[in-house]
Amino acid sequence: MRSVYGTIPLMILAALLLGACASNAAQSASGDLAERQINIVATTSLIGDLVSRVGGERGQVNALMGPGIDPHLYKASAGDVRLMEQADVIFFNGLHLEAAMAGVLERMSDRRRIVAVTEGIDRDLLIAPPEFAGAYDPHVWFDVTLWSQAVETVRDALVELDPSSAALYEQNAAAYLKELEDLHAYVLAQAESVPAERRVLVTAHDAFNYFGRAYGFEVRGLQGISTASEASTADVQNLAEFIVARRIPAIFIESSIPRRNVEAVQAAVEARGYNLQIGGELYSDALGDPGSEAGTYSGMLRHNVDTIVGALLGE
Repeated sequence: MRSVYGTIPLMILAALLLGACASNAAQSASGDLAERQINIVATTSLIGDLVSRVGGERGQVNALMGPGIDPHLYKASAGDVRLMEQADVIFFNGLHLEAAMAGVLERMSDRRRIVAVTEGIDRDLLIAPPEFAGAYDPHVWFDVTLWSQAVETVRDALVELDPSSAALYEQNAAAYLKELEDLHAYVLAQAESVPAERRVLVTAHDAFNYFGRAYGFEVRGLQGISTASEASTADVQNLAEFIVARRIPAIFIESSIPRRNVEAVQAAVEARGYNLQIGGELYSDALGDPGSEAGTYSGMLRHNVDTIVGALLGE
């Protein structure tokens, strides 16, 4: 995964977008897609992994956000704009996950094909928390059945863009969807190994509601669905009271969020005379390092559920 450059003001971004028009025209005339790899940009590592699985050797995929990057706060850099201007297609999550990139993506849509991988998910299946200003929870990847629908959206977009390789995309997607069926079954089985009354997941921010709904966990997050708002002292104290009252054995940190807030909760719980363990690190908004256990979507979800189950069972 490529490194992240520094952010730049929106005025400079706009100038870069306008100044790239000539190179865009040259690129569009550079030859048929069937004669070369498709140049693909994905916003997050999760989407990059998905697109790579479906696109296979036909796609050259660049993910803008690497391990440990919080997509709620991420702003496009000059390097990001250059990559997007050179792309044949840009895949993003949507549902306001990449909120700080919204303006750049909107302007880019005038000259590049842009696809939200969540666009094909039935809105009746999405969670719309009342505290999230009428918008949907964007963390759909934590329900494997919903992420499978994102696979279908990517497949259809690539087939439309590059119909000469339709059979490849359909074959890759079918194989990946079977893998995700097995993954869903694994997560269900692991979850069911924890007694129902002990399936309470407490994390740094409210990213796991789809996971909780799909696999039978009650979920509490210190911060809200977006990490743009900081947790208050009252939030810390209220969560500490909940943990003590419910005798919850562990709280979890997240790879893309500083651990200090979770440690504040742990201290507040211990001040009440109750011992709370940090159960381990979960991956919420980003995958782990390439080549690591959590460097793929399937590996990330297996790591998460194994970590959760082990901590809640005291293993």
